[in-house]
Amino acid sequence: MKQPLISENYRLRLPGPAPVPDRVSRAMTVPIVNHRGPEFRALMAGIQARLQPILGTENDVLLFASSGTGMMEASVLNAVAPGERILVLNNGQFCERFAEIARTFGFTVDTVDAAWGEVPALDEVEGALKSAAYRAVIAVHNESSTGSVAELAALGSLLRDRDTLLIVDSVSGLGGLEMRQDEWGVDIVVSASHKALMCPPGLGLASISDKAWHYVERENAAARFFWDFRKARANLETNETPFTPPVSLLFGLHEALHMIEEEGVVAVLERHRRLAAALRAGAAALGLTDFTRSRLISNTVVVLGMPEGLDGGEIVRALYNEYRTVVAGARNRLSGKVIRFGVMGDIGFETIETDMEQLAKVLADRGRAVEASKAFAAARQQYEGNMP
Repeated sequence: MKQPLISENYRLRLPGPAPVPDRVSRAMTVPIVNHRGPEFRALMAGIQARLQPILGTENDVLLFASSGTGMMEASVLNAVAPGERILVLNNGQFCERFAEIARTFGFTVDTVDAAWGEVPALDEVEGALKSAAYRAVIAVHNESSTGSVAELAALGSLLRDRDTLLIVDSVSGLGGLEMRQDEWGVDIVVSASHKALMCPPGLGLASISDKAWHYVERENAAARFFWDFRKARANLETNETPFTPPVSLLFGLHEALHMIEEEGVVAVLERHRRLAAALRAGAAALGLTDFTRSRLISNTVVVLGMPEGLDGGEIVRALYNEYRTVVAGARNRLSGKVIRFGVMGDIGFETIETDMEQLAKVLADRGRAVEASKAFAAARQQYEGNMP
């Protein structure tokens, strides 16, 4: 008899991919439609209308068959020409990835660095801008390796009257953290489907400002074909994509955006904030402190530092082996030092209660003096105290 690949009690608590709601899963089972037909055009129009409020923009939103990393690459290839410089605000794993992508294509990359868990100082960014001409400043909105959140409004204000573009990775932020692209002056936002947008991996998106389009439309920009924003924009005029899209995933995204619309964008963001605060409070009662030290902290990922004598990898393995709960450790310089929980999508306070119950048991089994009841109480007090 064929054994199931996934156990019935499997719990996905990663900082992405996030669990996919049943409504979204069912929406993806509809028959495949012609991606040049009227049904698909109506689908794309609905997605556009519902993505714009989440992004805080009036821009067209381009859609690609892609991971988040693909969209990071696409943003650089479309906005930067050979010979131009890029400034990466470097404070985590995905900032480092953005720099690596740009260097792979031969761009000159400088960085403004900060300790992981913090964000680069604005005066240091301003100093760098005075020292060299940069086509783009690149920031990660929500650095899911550390839980730090970029101060996008301040960065946008700094760049608004400069020729330099602000390019932002909001793969793990969009849908769970506030984004006001137009108001904040963010020129290119890239994101993906598999985190707070509650869909499987495989869809990437990009929203481009008028300022950025001036550079994207240059003939001397980097070579691109599949990633060409110009092709995607031209096809969007008829609510199509230039190449065959993942049709089923788009039906899923359409349903996920309906769910966000029904709850209300503001209410969705507030729910994420309260749940993240509750998880941090409950974990603190178990002796696990928040790793993040930036002024703005994530509402979509909670990064917990390990006390002396505890290895984060061991905690991750124990949660999986004993409960089939999947949380993340770190595969970088923080290996063994942190564990990371996702707070994304269609979850409620009962999810945090289960996290506390299982985490308390795993810690107690390793000789830690913890009380699950205190963690429950701290989490609930924080959650209810944050209710509007």
